Amino acid sequence: MYIQRTVCTLLTLLAPTVCADTRVTVPQRPGMTLELAKSVIDAATAEARKRDTTGSFAVVDEGGHLVCLDRITGTFAASANIAIGKARTAALFRKPTRLFEDLIKAGRTSMVALPEFTPLQGGVPIVFEGDVIGAIGVSGAASAAEDEELALIAAAVDGAKSAKASDGSIPVLFFDRQSVAEAFARGVPVFDGDDRRTYRIHASRRDAPGAAEVHLGETDIIYVQDGSATFVTGGTVVDETEPQRGEIRGTSIRDGQTRELRKGDVIVVPRGTPHWFKQVAAPFTYYVVKVRDNAGAMP
Repeated sequence: MYIQRTVCTLLTLLAPTVCADTRVTVPQRPGMTLELAKSVIDAATAEARKRDTTGSFAVVDEGGHLVCLDRITGTFAASANIAIGKARTAALFRKPTRLFEDLIKAGRTSMVALPEFTPLQGGVPIVFEGDVIGAIGVSGAASAAEDEELALIAAAVDGAKSAKASDGSIPVLFFDRQSVAEAFARGVPVFDGDDRRTYRIHASRRDAPGAAEVHLGETDIIYVQDGSATFVTGGTVVDETEPQRGEIRGTSIRDGQTRELRKGDVIVVPRGTPHWFKQVAAPFTYYVVKVRDNAGAMP
């Protein structure tokens, strides 16, 4: 009994020293929250409804655990589990699930034996300041390609919301090279705006000429990343329609000014100015920063 008490006393006296020697600092890093997951899914469902399509949308944390799930009415029920599987695969492997689908198509069929593995495009990691903090999976849209497009759009929107500054200021945005390359490959936005910013960033891609356009509420700042195009500005839009408020479309432009755009060029198209990619040497990729100011608010 005496020996036991002596040992206990010694341990008690030594405890502060032991604790001091083994003290560790736990690093603080951003993580997936329910609020963030909801904002990501909101972006995906909003784009899906704009396209008049269906879908299930799942967001998981970096460990692949489900944080939030939503399914548009009319989407087949099994799509929910498929979306969760895509999100979990993208988070755990830290890569878009399309890469695995492509690998399997190329002959690496042994990968299908991996547990809890969904190698179907539509899963995209959510990245903040270089760290994967989770992933979104989409299933049940009009096509597998559209599943991925919706996921990329939602993951890009997350860049603005993933870490709200504690003092209420607007946080710095960062988009890693992988997410930007994926956005250019599909021609989808890198950042599609939020309620505190007056701009959007699009990673645009054209493989053919497009319609004539007029944005009544936004100025387009265009930087050509690669390729070349014949670009027409000004003049009059032919066969003018307004498919949505503030956006005018047409088949071509009459009496406009023609320029040849090449890699490295920058052109600014003020709000209300007709513009048209008349000819394109594919693939033609370009950044567009779409800026809206108070004067440019749509009527």
